[in-house]
Amino acid sequence: MSTQKRKQKSLQDLLSYMYMLEDGISFNHIHKNYGINEARLKVLWSRYQKEGVSGLQKCPNIKADYALKHDIVLDIEENHLTLHEASLKYGASPQRIGVWLKIMRTEGIDALSKCKKRGRPSHMGRPKKNIKPQSELEKLRKENEELRLEVALLKKVRALVEERNARLQGIGREPSKN
Repeated sequence: MSTQKRKQKSLQDLLSYMYMLEDGISFNHIHKNYGINEARLKVLWSRYQKEGVSGLQKCPNIKADYALKHDIVLDIEENHLTLHEASLKYGASPQRIGVWLKIMRTEGIDALSKCKKRGRPSHMGRPKKNIKPQSELEKLRKENEELRLEVALLKKVRALVEERNARLQGIGREPSKN
């Protein structure tokens, strides 16, 4: 069985499939001749029958708060709805509803209230330094310390250069003038 990428069908294509179904052509015939998944076609057909042309368009994202998730999950459990039926009834995608059901079954109904933020947390990175106005004396002390460190670094560099030159002279080579 070869794996095929699912091509997005245009709204016009989907409408033509719906008209074929209205004319009595079978799901299997449309599936085989036009390459649309039969299960997807059945879902689209039921949405088309319920909502018309607007049902064929992509479902809008809904903001699902805890109350809505709770209602959907309990309705599915009590009335034995399928994901597709719940999707048609509430307007949420079957995939999202499936995730909510899984969370409810594994972690309990209260786990639906936990909001999992996506992306990098806002508190990442180093904490902000409190910049206080320094007195003139503190500024001079800080500058003095920085200059001492710079002098110590330059002395260390000079010592390393002299050591290298001495080593090179010991083996009879001239140091480079760079």
